[in-house]
Amino acid sequence: MGGDSDDRVCYVISDLHIGGDEQLEEIDFLDELLAFLGRLEDTDENAELVINGDAFGLWEFTQVEGLRKFDVLAETYPELFDQLRATGEQVDITLLPGNHDHELAAYEEYVERFAEYNVELVQAESLTRAVGDHVVHFEHGHQHDPNNRISEWGDPNSTPLGYYYNTLVTSRAGQLSDRGRYNWLKDVQAVTPTERMPVWLLSKYFYREMNPLLRYALLPFLLLFNVSAVLAVVAGLDILGVWTTPVTVTTAFLAQFGAAGTAVWFLLAVNVAITGLLLLVGIPLYLLRRDIRKTIDRFGVFETDLTVDAEAPYEDAAREIFAEKPRTSVYCYGHTHRPTMQSVDGGLLVNTGTWLKRLHRRDGLIGVLPPVFYPSYQLCAVRIAEAPDGLAVEYEPIQKPSPSPEELTLTERLLTLGRKPDTELPDRRVVGDEGRDVAPESEPEYAR
Repeated sequence: MGGDSDDRVCYVISDLHIGGDEQLEEIDFLDELLAFLGRLEDTDENAELVINGDAFGLWEFTQVEGLRKFDVLAETYPELFDQLRATGEQVDITLLPGNHDHELAAYEEYVERFAEYNVELVQAESLTRAVGDHVVHFEHGHQHDPNNRISEWGDPNSTPLGYYYNTLVTSRAGQLSDRGRYNWLKDVQAVTPTERMPVWLLSKYFYREMNPLLRYALLPFLLLFNVSAVLAVVAGLDILGVWTTPVTVTTAFLAQFGAAGTAVWFLLAVNVAITGLLLLVGIPLYLLRRDIRKTIDRFGVFETDLTVDAEAPYEDAAREIFAEKPRTSVYCYGHTHRPTMQSVDGGLLVNTGTWLKRLHRRDGLIGVLPPVFYPSYQLCAVRIAEAPDGLAVEYEPIQKPSPSPEELTLTERLLTLGRKPDTELPDRRVVGDEGRDVAPESEPEYAR
């Protein structure tokens, strides 16, 4: 282990979110993670594995406290900890706390516990590594998220808004998930941003929990809502005698098809009647809501900004690091669960994604059906190594079958035909030596 930085290869993963109350203890990617660690155990490279935050879901443990959480993790996942010990005998494994496992920075005993499994826990907000003539900056990224920023690093009592969400909502979901028709509530951790939670719950209720007879009875009405809204207006014009032609022509046309035409006419009539009533009630309610919203905005009451920009704060942070430390060529973070890579001021801004399931919102093309949250996996490790033309950064995909065939109902699959999410990872990029000033600079003690 160790070795010269000139031939160092860094592998980076983040946001595993391992552990939590009841159903949250299930790891869908355990086999893939064990295989990845096993491959590193057999590598001939001078490799280091950096686990860049949120390896564990300590916030999601509400029935045990303190160091007892480590004991529960080791007892629940013996294969994982055994493999960490075996891999750590061959390559360096460095663990950096995130927001969900910030407690790792709060107790010195955690350093000793992880050392028993050949994992070096760095109780800092960030760390750096020299790779060839370049330096890579690692941090989880939650310090740039106002909802999850730890105001006093290392203080176990520092609890941002995200802490309460996860202890009150996420952990409770883990306790209740197996009570549903399907065990779907445990996927609450994959819902990002968290403001989508109400819509996600509505979607899963409609497609998973609702009585099938009721759902299929509502489908025609919801699918035809937009058409029915237009027909309701036309019907109103017919009743007022302003414009009767469309109703007359439609009635005559459907009459040609006998019983089938009568059934269609009846279906349209019911939809038009219900839609008309909703429009009569909905329009004044919309105007009232709009006026109330304007009043609230005018007085500045209840103004909140829960949706955090997933890119801009990290671009700014990368620019600052690149300016202050010219040898730094890569700013590597996680937290947002979105594997992305972009150039910033001659360096690279790299997000390591997540090993959790990802949920991609797909809104309906017609009608007013709840959106479908299409599940996928984008398991990956980021590999950072010196190359002949500079510092190379590339995503190594970890193959795992799509969960969509089992987790989407027939209705959801039909509504998302041709609309599957793009799960391709970013292409390999190289930071050229000419793009950065490689003058020597002092490094913190946790850099090597």
